[in-house]
Amino acid sequence: MNKSKLSFQPLWADSLGAKTTCTLVETPEVKILIDPGVAVMQPSFPASWPKKFYWKARALMRIKKASRKADVIVISHYHHDHYIDFDKSIYEDKLLLVKNPNEFINDSQRDRAEKFLDKVCREFGDKNLSKILQKGQERKYEDPMESLPHAKEKDFGDYNSRRKELLNKWRDRFRNRVKNWNSNKLIPELDFGNVRVKFIDNNEFDFGRTKLRFTEPLFHGIEFSQVGWIVPTVIQRYRQKFIHTSDINGPTIEDYADWIISENPNVLYLDGPATYLLGFMLNRINLNRAINNGIRIIENSRSRLILYDHHLPRERKFRERTKDFWDKAKDEGKKAMTVAEYLNKEPVVFE
Repeated sequence: MNKSKLSFQPLWADSLGAKTTCTLVETPEVKILIDPGVAVMQPSFPASWPKKFYWKARALMRIKKASRKADVIVISHYHHDHYIDFDKSIYEDKLLLVKNPNEFINDSQRDRAEKFLDKVCREFGDKNLSKILQKGQERKYEDPMESLPHAKEKDFGDYNSRRKELLNKWRDRFRNRVKNWNSNKLIPELDFGNVRVKFIDNNEFDFGRTKLRFTEPLFHGIEFSQVGWIVPTVIQRYRQKFIHTSDINGPTIEDYADWIISENPNVLYLDGPATYLLGFMLNRINLNRAINNGIRIIENSRSRLILYDHHLPRERKFRERTKDFWDKAKDEGKKAMTVAEYLNKEPVVFE
């Protein structure tokens, strides 16, 4: 993609030993740092704690260095492996394009967003966020399944009745979230001169010939995901297009694969299913959905390079458990690899 004057650099990744998808994208018009966060690997990851903390420290160092070049910082959601709370040097003199904290957000991320944006206010505006919160207003939200026709109509065979039962249960949880959104005070966008905060949900921003587009909030994994919503990033310059999916887990939801196929990116940074949670928070049906959706993307998009990382390389059997995806990429003559492999390294999970 260098010839197109749109280049990207993954700064670190799960395959390098720390939880992050932080990526620097550069064009002649703008430099964009996506999801500058990092978290240490889970206890089950097969490495010593000193190694895990070392990898996290290395990642943080790379992120801080890249932030000095960036004009724009994107925060797709408020999980600690996607933003840093708080380092003034990272956010100073930046346009912060962040997930809207007022809706399509769970309680813990709303709390994190409020604390993060309060620090932005204090550091760059010399004021407390609480002083500029706005009165909320009643808003109505449709059943999210109505915007997922492919997933809604999919036949899961013997699992259909159980799935219907779960979706009804999760709808109740969604309605409770809506009550919270409508009762919370509104956090406004911010402008402190050298630091501005804009909300990205279903929005777009132009930087000359470089276009940044953001989807509506997507579920973090399965339908009605308990961990909330995320917003992927699309960066386009002429015919060159880079997509950073953030946390769609595969994607698990068929409609999200449809969206990627319709976008038809040159390069796709796709987060994978959390195979290390198979049998706990991930069942075989949803793992198969993620694999099949990934295969459809390979078959039906022009993506010649797919970075398949995040969640995935957190256990040693991730290739075996997603074998059909890798085989399909090879059959189609497309490059699918972890970030470590893109950088000519072996994923550290195999060390």
